[in-house]
Amino acid sequence: MSPTRPRPRTPGAALGFLLEGHRRFASGSPRDRFRTPAHLAALSGEQHPWVAILGCADSRVPPEILFDLGIGDAFTVRVAGNVASAEQIASLEFAVDVLDVPLIVILGHSGCGAVDAALSGAAAPGSLPALLEHVLPGPGARSLDEAVAANVAHQLKYLVEEAPVVRRAIDEGRTGVAGAIEDLSTGTLRLLDGHPPPEPFDG
Repeated sequence: MSPTRPRPRTPGAALGFLLEGHRRFASGSPRDRFRTPAHLAALSGEQHPWVAILGCADSRVPPEILFDLGIGDAFTVRVAGNVASAEQIASLEFAVDVLDVPLIVILGHSGCGAVDAALSGAAAPGSLPALLEHVLPGPGARSLDEAVAANVAHQLKYLVEEAPVVRRAIDEGRTGVAGAIEDLSTGTLRLLDGHPPPEPFDG
């Protein structure tokens, strides 16, 4: 097998390929074989990821495993609460402007501790308040699940509003954005409204 593989080039194809990888993971039959030293060596001079993922730092939601991805597939940014603050936005703009990724996903998950802390309003130690001020559980959220979904939607909206590079790429049809939530207890993935229509991609 070649150490490299075809790369989805449209938002729909990238999302379709990502969802197919998650289906493999959820069914207990991951098959991605692009994780060898040969594949790493083939990418030693340059990278060509086809998806950028802003995800939570929680140890239970590693995107490369959840979506059955190989080395070089995903440009991954992780921070508690999957917040789109300035540094994260800069990384995603780099992925769009320099690496030309056709898809950005903001990935939240059930039981998110950062969202729970923001929802409770309790005092937080150290530097945590600076992080939690970027988490938006959503006005009137009645449960942690609702707050997690509201936070993903907020981060997605904030990203598009505050990142001119991303917004221009969306307007030109070069990049799409999607919000998603992983359910830790069931292993299922829920897409929020507004994502590009998934398209089949034979990778």
